[in-house]
Amino acid sequence: MALGPPGLCGDRFGCDMFINVPTHGELCVADQEYIPAESDPIARRSEPARNLAVTVYILQALVFFSGGVTGLVGVIINYIKLDDVLGTWVEPHFRWQIRTFWIGLLWMVIGTITTFLLIGWLILFAVSIWMIYRIVKGALALNDGASP
Repeated sequence: MALGPPGLCGDRFGCDMFINVPTHGELCVADQEYIPAESDPIARRSEPARNLAVTVYILQALVFFSGGVTGLVGVIINYIKLDDVLGTWVEPHFRWQIRTFWIGLLWMVIGTITTFLLIGWLILFAVSIWMIYRIVKGALALNDGASP
């Protein structure tokens, strides 16, 4: 379910109903419906959008060995192809990958800046574990045809 102010609803979300929230005023309520994944796992493997998501998960996994370049390439692919996957079962994976990149980058920068305080090493370790978790969780969900 997507919520947004009346000005942001309309055509983008196809709002038919608004709710009144005391702290935010009138909000749009629209059910987000995705085109479901093919039930046959073998047929699912040939979907181009799924294959792109697999490629980006691989690029994100290689970020630890490439100094971050592959992560940048992956997020660029996500942003270029995001319009093509809107409304499909692969869209949540693209958003998951984009979020993983930006949050990971933010905490990597914070960790790098604070390494001289020693806490930075702990931050870098924690964000590395967090990124590995997100990559594995997303890739396994993609393989199952589910959202991460």
